Amino acid sequence: MISALRMVNGILTITEFELRKVVHDSSQVFVRAIQPLLWLVVFGGVFGKLRVLATGSYSYLQFLTPGVLAQSVIFIAVFYGITLVWERDFGLLNKLLSTPVPHSSIILGKTFAAGVRSILQAILIFLLALAIGVQLRVDPLSVLGVLTVIVLSGMCFSSLSIFLASMLKTRERMMGIGQAITMPLFFASSAIYPVELMPSWLKVVALANPLSYTVDALRALLVTGDFSRFPRDLAVLILATVVLTVLATVSFKRIID
Repeated sequence: MISALRMVNGILTITEFELRKVVHDSSQVFVRAIQPLLWLVVFGGVFGKLRVLATGSYSYLQFLTPGVLAQSVIFIAVFYGITLVWERDFGLLNKLLSTPVPHSSIILGKTFAAGVRSILQAILIFLLALAIGVQLRVDPLSVLGVLTVIVLSGMCFSSLSIFLASMLKTRERMMGIGQAITMPLFFASSAIYPVELMPSWLKVVALANPLSYTVDALRALLVTGDFSRFPRDLAVLILATVVLTVLATVSFKRIID
């Protein structure tokens, strides 16, 4: 019981520490929202008028908005490992490791903070979508479900980033790998086009891509209201988050070796 309380207290402490960074420099939330906003306004607007993609009874902007929300999560989470390397280089990580906070609490606190930060950016995307006339479901249960999916997705991809940081160990390498995997993850998902339109080999990649399940869950919550695949999407996200969090925790200490 005491160990569990100590772990929870450690998670909340690390989460609070990470979120204070956003309070001190809130401009990064708006800066990182620029590219997803461009995808929604420019790409979505153009392809919506062209009507080249079959999206059923929904407009292309409705179809795209959950994908852009998911993309905004990736932009926060995948580069989270760079912050970890920066903290190591400035000696902050050694100080953190010298505290009695368990390594698992550090990882869970940082990844949970990444999920919460993703919510802040997703709110901007959501409000813009409503402002330009995209029809979305905004009932309380849908909003609660969206927040849950975004936090899980943020934890999932930030765990991946922390795991990669423990392997690569430099900011330059992390910046390179972040840029190398962000767009492939985005394009190899159902974010901007239906999986049915993909070639066979890309369908296989999309099925193994956690982002596809994030987009599918958000699309069900915000657009279609079809929850037949929602339990599967949530289960895959939880499984991916658990696996990647364990990998990040096990390899975490390697970042300072």
